[in-house]
Amino acid sequence: MAKNLTVGSPLRLIIVFTLPLLIGNLFQQGYAVADAVVVGRMLGVDALAAVGASGSLQFLLFGFAMGCSAGLAIPVSRAFGAGDLPAMRRAVATGIVISAVVALAITLIGTLGARTLLSWLGTPPELMAQSTTFLVVLFSGSFATVAFNYLSAVIRALGDSRTPLVFLVIATVLNVALVIVFIGALGTGVGGAALATVVAQAISVLLCIILIWRRMPHLHLSRADWRLELPKVRESTNLGVTLGFQMSIIALGAAMLQFGINGLGTDAVAAFTAAMRVDQVAVIPLATVGVAITTYVAQNAGAREWRRIRTGVRQALLVAMGMALALGLVIFVGGAWMVRMFVGDGQDRVVGMAHDYLIVNAALYAILAVLFVTRHAIQGLGSTLAPTMAGVFELVARGVIGVFVVGQAGFLAVILAAPVAWVAALIPLLIAWRYHHRRLVLSEREAEDAARLEAQEDPHLQPCVA
Repeated sequence: MAKNLTVGSPLRLIIVFTLPLLIGNLFQQGYAVADAVVVGRMLGVDALAAVGASGSLQFLLFGFAMGCSAGLAIPVSRAFGAGDLPAMRRAVATGIVISAVVALAITLIGTLGARTLLSWLGTPPELMAQSTTFLVVLFSGSFATVAFNYLSAVIRALGDSRTPLVFLVIATVLNVALVIVFIGALGTGVGGAALATVVAQAISVLLCIILIWRRMPHLHLSRADWRLELPKVRESTNLGVTLGFQMSIIALGAAMLQFGINGLGTDAVAAFTAAMRVDQVAVIPLATVGVAITTYVAQNAGAREWRRIRTGVRQALLVAMGMALALGLVIFVGGAWMVRMFVGDGQDRVVGMAHDYLIVNAALYAILAVLFVTRHAIQGLGSTLAPTMAGVFELVARGVIGVFVVGQAGFLAVILAAPVAWVAALIPLLIAWRYHHRRLVLSEREAEDAARLEAQEDPHLQPCVA
């Protein structure tokens, strides 16, 4: 099931790797969409707003877990690209230990501090009870969520994007069925939507472990693999925590923006929630290309295939830019209809606000496409400084708008917050990519010179002359 991304056409490999990942991410967003549609339709706009008011906290904690999983998978991918399977298994074991610690921390913070964190965000009093219930139930299942993210990241690191797709499909179908049963039939309220997600992910984790045990012998860990080496632990921790921190920085900026939105009232919260659900699905193709580039670059860096890295990143940028234009057109045509799926009829003000948000953001998806590809390419090379700085710039942009501008400019500031944050984050990434691009060119020339010198010294490597 593993796939070597260091040989063959870069564009073809990236597309083939991306397609299952894209479908899988679409199904993963099905979690959020199913929750929002059922909650909005069955429980009303207030319940939808309550779930939305907790969204930034979910992103803050689970975003850290997702970023951490991506970082922990980079040493796995590099070792696999270099053909060092023992080192790969040790990297997997190291990641398991770190992931367990992360899951425990998220569980404690999320369950014990939910109400306090929501109050810091200025959550409207009428939404507090339902938002707290949703978060406590969801964070109680943190181990399942973290395990699912990490196992999926490891399997993708080996070039297999199909297997995680299977489990995402299973989890999504289960989630849709369970959320309808829990809310519609059992009347469990917003807590039922969170419980459905936890149960569905837990089942998917179990199935994933069974598959690894039966069909992926190269991932079977022995006692020797658990003898962790301090330098490798430091490397994995640095990559995992740094990438997790990057996601948390972005999430913290979103939380600060949410603070401003909460002050605009329930309609604004509901509009932002509905718009974000649509927007998150729309940008999945762009984010997916970025994730694919991380694995592609990491494997080729392990194999020291410098030219292939440059070629793959350039071609991925072209693909992502084309996707951005197509996605923008879809939003222009069907954005209002998509919003109405969440809020139903009789909510024209909410629909109008959400539609304005989507139109402006969709028109600027090209910026986001460049952001995703460059950030993930740099991460695949094992560099963390520029992506972290990009997260800081994004935090500042969203935070300033959320805390200081939304109160004065209203929902217009909310609409402009994301594009401003994208531009701010892109500045350090473009500077860093120019630096890394030069290093790749130099490494490529050095490798060519070494190969030429070796051929001159060894007559058997000389080309035959007829």
